[in-house]
Amino acid sequence: MATPGPLGLTLDALGEALGAASTVLRANAMAAGLDAPVPTCPDWTMLDLVAHQGMVHRWAASHLRGEPIDPPEPLGRESADVLGWFDDGATALLQAIVDAPDHLDALVFLEGAPAPRLFWARRQCHETTIHAVDALGARLGRPARADETWIKPAVALDGIDELLVGFVTRRRKGASPDSPTRLLVRPDEADVAWLVDLAPGRPTSTRRVGPASPEAAGADHALTGDPVDLYLRLWSRSAAEPADELERWWRDTISVTW
Repeated sequence: MATPGPLGLTLDALGEALGAASTVLRANAMAAGLDAPVPTCPDWTMLDLVAHQGMVHRWAASHLRGEPIDPPEPLGRESADVLGWFDDGATALLQAIVDAPDHLDALVFLEGAPAPRLFWARRQCHETTIHAVDALGARLGRPARADETWIKPAVALDGIDELLVGFVTRRRKGASPDSPTRLLVRPDEADVAWLVDLAPGRPTSTRRVGPASPEAAGADHALTGDPVDLYLRLWSRSAAEPADELERWWRDTISVTW
């Protein structure tokens, strides 16, 4: 049996969340139409979004099958049934996760990544969840609020962890504010928080800490709130404006926007 992820989500839970996000993305694409603009992905239409996510699903499945596609398959925008093509890719990805062995030998590319089988399930869970939020926003004609999404708090917490521990720490050029800053990300009613060390000239580092620990108390700045809302804010998908200059800097400089 696969070991749970860093925050305790099992392979089954990640697969369930991935399947739910795929369903939401498809449903909103059908409702909005493939020509609809995507407010949270500037210059993209729904067709771009569906084609991108379908391609990524196929790329991830190829790694899980031990047959990596490099470069990834061409986009499916020329398909006579783009949404059917998307469904086929999502189904194949979920099957590849089920079929992959626990000891899979495959590429992983994030800091502190779990074992490859769990890594790919987790990465595609959050990739698809964030892009499903994009699709929801395209249907609404504006970025979706946290309370308008289907996302469970446990999934949001895991996505925050992947972003802060895995993605943000890959930045080797030391992207940071003008002076050293210890940023605490502390979701409401969670038993984990993250302390992000940002400083000019050195790589960003992130540590998991207790929400009430002395390390947390010594932070220079804190982002707090509902876990799903924080998940969307940190991934630059929030409908709300940044709360202050640091959060605006984060959205412009750190957060992934595609």
